[in-house]
Order: sequence, then C-alpha cells, then structure tokens
Amino acid sequence: MELQNNTILITGGTSGFGYEFAARLLALGNTVIITGRNQARLDETRNSLPGVHTFQSDVSDPSAIASLYEQITHKFPDLNVLINNAGEMRKINLNDPSIDLLNITREIDINLIGPIRMVQQFLPHLKKQKSAAILNVTSGIALIPFPISPIYGATKSGLRSYTQSLRVQLKNTSVKVFELIAPGAKTPLNDTFSDVDGFNDSMLMEPEKLVDKAIKGLQNDTHEIYPGLACVMKIISRVAPSLALSQTSKVGARSMAQ
Repeated sequence: MELQNNTILITGGTSGFGYEFAARLLALGNTVIITGRNQARLDETRNSLPGVHTFQSDVSDPSAIASLYEQITHKFPDLNVLINNAGEMRKINLNDPSIDLLNITREIDINLIGPIRMVQQFLPHLKKQKSAAILNVTSGIALIPFPISPIYGATKSGLRSYTQSLRVQLKNTSVKVFELIAPGAKTPLNDTFSDVDGFNDSMLMEPEKLVDKAIKGLQNDTHEIYPGLACVMKIISRVAPSLALSQTSKVGARSMAQ
C-alpha cells in the first residue's frame, strides 16, 4: 500500500510502537492522529511531534470509542487507516487469590475487546474510502504462551485469530488487513519485567527497527509482518511447540511457584 497522503489513526500513540509509527508516518507525508488515556502525555507527544493530532480516548470504554468516532470522522473525513496499537501487559500469578474478577480481565478489555470495537465502529467509514487499511498489533506471544503473562498472551492469540477472520471477510472490499506480530521490544510495555527471574532484556528489539520493518511490510502488502525474533518464534511454534513453551516457562518460574 502507499504510505503517503493517508489519514491515519493510531491508538496508544504516546510511547513505544505507537509513538514510532506516528513519527515515521508523519515523516512520510501522512496526516497522523493518535489517542491515549493520559492528556499530559498526549500534550508532550504533540510538542515532540509537531503536526500530530491528539485525542484523549480509552479503547476499553465503548462510549469513548463512539465519541472518538464522531469527532474523528467529522474533523478528518478522509480517515483511511486504523492502527490498533494500544495495549497493556502484566505479570500475573493466577495462584494469587487477591486478584478480583474485574481486575483479571483488564487486559482483555484493552487488548482484545478494544481493537474489535474500534474496527466495528470505524469499518463502515473505512469501507467508503477508495483505499483503506487496518493494522492490528499482536505479539510473538500469540504464537507461544508466556506463562508469566497469561491474560496478555490470551488476548494476543485472540486478536490474531480475529484478524485472520477479518481479512477473509473483507477480501472483496477496499480495506486491507495487516497484522504486526511483534517480538519483545524495548518499550514501556516490558519495563515491569526487568526484575523477573529469567527475563533477558538483551533479546529485546529496538522499537525503531521494529517499526521500520513494519513500514516496509505495509508498503509491500505483506499481510503478516514478523520482525526480528518473531520469525524464529513462528518456526519454533510449528516444529517444536513443547520446547518453546518449556523455554518461556522459565521466565518468572520462581514467582509463579509462590
């Protein structure tokens, strides 16, 4: 797809992949809109990325999505690209009885239900455009379980399945559907894992390199984009899934056993 002269909406655009996407896509000559829950961070991003448009919104809130849609489509009627990037990843011990029923599903609301609702809300508008695209950011953990983050892994597996079905259903429309299967990267998402036993941050990919790979994948119409170690995870998940799970199970093994 052409990555110039588009109007692009990125959820979770104040840090990590979202910020890098915003910076790169602005530089390529696109109109870029980002969302985030924290207004102060949105203001900081607008100052560091002149030209970016910001809207405070929460993908876990259906009313916020509906309001965002009304604002965006009114102000930016040429919107034709949606990047579902917002996400949360937590280390969770399922043996912990203090985790209540609302808290345990928080990542599902943000990582899985959020993108599904965003697509459902914006899809009729995107289908009216001559050329449009949806990019859902999943994870290598969608391919291999990561037991220290069981809910996050479940959401990314679910989003991957949903994305594949969405692509089939939209094959006769103007909307292209892409998936970025991201490996671990040096973003705030992984900051809380630095003290976890067995976690090796030297394996994390630089977000700039990851987004560069994603941009090239979009330009080449590569529907499933596997940057860095995600390529290895794809192969191992197919040829040696038990070995892969045994390796990822070593991260946080002591804390999970408590």
